[in-house]
Amino acid sequence: MKWAVIAAYFRQEHIEKHIWLSRFVSPEKYDFQLMMRSKPITNWHDRDVKFTTLPQWLIHWKHAAAALNSEAKGVITLFPQLPTVIGLQKLLTGSRKPVVAWTFNIGNYKVGPLRRRLSQLSLSRIDRFIVHSRQEIDIYSDWLGLPKERFEFVPFPCAGIEGDYEENTDAPFIASLGSAHRDFPCFFEAVKDLDIPTTVASGKSALAGIDIPSNVQTPFGISRADCHQIAQEGRLNVIALQSKADVTAAGHVTVIEAMHMGRPIIVSDCYRMGDYIKHGETGWLVKPGCVDSLKEAITLLWNDDELRNRLGRNAKAYAEKHFTEAAAAKELERILDDVTDQDKEVLINAVAS
Repeated sequence: MKWAVIAAYFRQEHIEKHIWLSRFVSPEKYDFQLMMRSKPITNWHDRDVKFTTLPQWLIHWKHAAAALNSEAKGVITLFPQLPTVIGLQKLLTGSRKPVVAWTFNIGNYKVGPLRRRLSQLSLSRIDRFIVHSRQEIDIYSDWLGLPKERFEFVPFPCAGIEGDYEENTDAPFIASLGSAHRDFPCFFEAVKDLDIPTTVASGKSALAGIDIPSNVQTPFGISRADCHQIAQEGRLNVIALQSKADVTAAGHVTVIEAMHMGRPIIVSDCYRMGDYIKHGETGWLVKPGCVDSLKEAITLLWNDDELRNRLGRNAKAYAEKHFTEAAAAKELERILDDVTDQDKEVLINAVAS
């Protein structure tokens, strides 16, 4: 069976080199056609606005229509805009082509009643939603009025890490990466009290208006490879998060990458981080927003070489087993098997009636 795969970020190299999970799926069972849109979307960090504009929606619409009208027997979408428009197209055309919405994360789901109703109408036509934290199953099922069986938790896969750096033992420091929903006020208060050298790789907007302690460095404008170097050279990786009721997920990619790098991690216990971190085995979970909890964890791991090394080793082994593209591809194949079987059953019932 042939599946069209569409993502706003696909560029020519993705098409030519077949850069996606599909390359790990046996071609004897499924064939995949990666389709890029007329104009690749601008990188999130470089966009002037953080919401989808009307011209962008029109491009999404054409991209989805090309996949829905292609010779492929099914469509796989990445990120939430494309399943929204392709679901509406299925509603308008009566198409029965199965659609799997991979990496379905809508960020802030608390919108007005009109937008929610439109989302419910269009997304009711999607056969399966793939989310990257278990709490999203409950949230989206309730928000969209859809059965939980339509949602699948698949851990976010890591495609690769640049560089191979050792911990900086001559000048040890704490590393903290990322911007989304980070609790820097709590984190800065903790490291200021402990007076431990710290390097934060984040965006200017995430740090705007926050007092930065003298023992904290904040290099801006650095590359992804530079961020990975900071993470690998740090004695600890700390991801302090703000727990927000209207946010579905945050920090997971940073956690997974740190685990692949074999780094000991301290992370706030929210957004179902327990889906990725086993406390005391592959990382350390702390109470969100609690300076004392964060200070206690940092002090413990900073001074315990054996514990840090064990957490780092365990994290790397766990990530290499569960958080790879190959592991996600196995889940993809299983889900496509299930969706295909369900589609056949619906067709048989329709013919019989």
